[in-house]
Amino acid sequence: MNKLKRIFYSCVILVFAFVTAFLSFFVLEPKTYDFMVKNVMIQRLPFDTKKNIYGHDDVVLVMIDNKSIEKYRWPWKRELYNKVLEYFKDYAHPKVVAHDFIIRTLDKDNPASDKKYFNSIKNFDNLVEGVMYMMLTPYNNKEDGIKYDKFFMEKFSIKNAELNTYLPQLYVSILQSPQDYLVNVKHMGSVAMIPGYFDGNMSIRLGDETYRTHEYLLNYKGSIMPSLAFNSFLIANNNPRLVVDDKYIKFPDLNYKIRYIKTPLQAIVPIRFYNTYETGYAHKSYSAVDIMDSFDKIKNGQKPIINPNEFENKIVVFGANVTAGNGLNDNKNTPVKTIYSGTDMQATSIDNIFHNDFINILPLWVNLLLIFSAMSAMYFVIRKNNIIKAIIYSFTILMIIMLIAAICYYNKTVISLATPISLSLYTIMIAYVHKYLIEEGKKKKVTNALGKYMSEDVMKKVLQNIDNLGLGGKKATVTVLFSDIRGFTSLSEKLSAQEVSNLLNEYFSEMEPIVTKYNGIINKFIGDAVMAVFGEPIQDEKHPINAVLCGYEMLKKVEELDKKWHSENKSEIKIGVGINTGDVFIGNIGSEKRMEYTVIGDTVNLASRLESYNKTFGTQMLISFSTYEYTKHKINVKKISDVEIRGKANKMDIYEVIDIIK
Repeated sequence: MNKLKRIFYSCVILVFAFVTAFLSFFVLEPKTYDFMVKNVMIQRLPFDTKKNIYGHDDVVLVMIDNKSIEKYRWPWKRELYNKVLEYFKDYAHPKVVAHDFIIRTLDKDNPASDKKYFNSIKNFDNLVEGVMYMMLTPYNNKEDGIKYDKFFMEKFSIKNAELNTYLPQLYVSILQSPQDYLVNVKHMGSVAMIPGYFDGNMSIRLGDETYRTHEYLLNYKGSIMPSLAFNSFLIANNNPRLVVDDKYIKFPDLNYKIRYIKTPLQAIVPIRFYNTYETGYAHKSYSAVDIMDSFDKIKNGQKPIINPNEFENKIVVFGANVTAGNGLNDNKNTPVKTIYSGTDMQATSIDNIFHNDFINILPLWVNLLLIFSAMSAMYFVIRKNNIIKAIIYSFTILMIIMLIAAICYYNKTVISLATPISLSLYTIMIAYVHKYLIEEGKKKKVTNALGKYMSEDVMKKVLQNIDNLGLGGKKATVTVLFSDIRGFTSLSEKLSAQEVSNLLNEYFSEMEPIVTKYNGIINKFIGDAVMAVFGEPIQDEKHPINAVLCGYEMLKKVEELDKKWHSENKSEIKIGVGINTGDVFIGNIGSEKRMEYTVIGDTVNLASRLESYNKTFGTQMLISFSTYEYTKHKINVKKISDVEIRGKANKMDIYEVIDIIK
């Protein structure tokens, strides 16, 4: 291939490689991640005697569920929420209560209920309420929005934080809550989660509706705001000092840090999911109505349904999940389940941060190294091995990639899987195309080389039957032409070896195109002689006349060469031509290890003898009677009668070709 073709094909290969990598990363990699999380990361293998991976026991759920709604019709007065919170504040004493709710409006029909709730949360030091930040919806009233932001950020932002990096700013407003509520609540955290996939320094949001990450910290108009999970951790640890750099959220006083991924949109941490119980939750769950009834029973001096000691020093996540709707069906699509409680996701994020139970993300260079190594190995085994070995080795490489990925995921480490496999399969295609092009190039070189030793048509016939080469052939009617240089022996004695070689090379170079022009093949060069066959393997009904026309033109070409050589003070030559038409055996002659495609038979012998009789009769081109019968309407001849031919019992007529009838 010339330079432009190489550049073009290289660009095509690069484009396809880019498309393959793009589709693998954006389409296959997220699904592969989900599969590996569900089937490898949270599952114990048979040889592992540990229990399956569920949420930790010190994180529990209190759910407004179907049972709760059946007893207390939705929507609830806030005094019902208050019963749950009072139970924990007065009796259970958990470490933290994370309330996965957003209060947007006052209950105008039950103001006393609201007041009771607000007074209760005012004295609840370890309660974190939920808040929602908005990405695309600015405030309707800009001035009111500025005032709301100022109050909110001053009260609820993280004060003892050192920010040594830039955090992405995604949100433009806050879903507003009543002022009376904001004044009384002490702690708030974001409950927002955005679906998408992550890898290295990228975050994909291209319609992927699977939730995989949590945003522990967010930048809201220059203030660092916590999530519900993160604020729960801060409260439980007495609001420790934190330092945020490009990779870590660090707690110097706790000797603890969280690795996060900074994307153009968020600072996110992949969620470490857990198996779910038969209840559908990854953590132990309680019905909110049982908590409320227990609260009433304790106040009345009765034994509670749920002993408050069960929540001692635990993290309680209070939320809702009602299958019947009513706006309480807060389910998400996750790698673990397509229907995963949003409150349980909050609990899982809390579980992760409290127990430092996070997923490790391998650096980009490790994934690139894996991809490059896999592609290089795949290319090498295909280029260096036959098809069977290449298949075995390629399959082995793919298995090794999957084994490495399985080991990594099993140990809570994310590594690319779909991309190296896809690009390895792409490499297989490229390697075989390259191998094919190289083999084709070698074949072309071999073909060109063979073409210098045999007729192109003979070579094509051999290549067409390459799988069935063997001794044998067929009977056919052909015309055989012999030509020979007159007095070549004595001429060669006068010339040096180089001069003889130059003369023959130039002579044969002029003869070969003439033979080809008339559908003949040069069967062989015999010293200074040429043997050509017409009619096979090139099928030609006019092979006798074409052979005669060829011989006649060969004679004319020698005359031109003589004039040229005379002007160059070189030796001149004369040739004789003998032509015969008849039946021959044509095919592969020789042994199984060394064979030659040629013609044999009396027809060949007679053509050779006719050529030699030119010396006897002083002629230049003689043809047999059989050839004459085919060509007499095209040529002027001189008959030479009753010639004794060696090897023939009877005399025969032969003919000297004088010229061609136009």
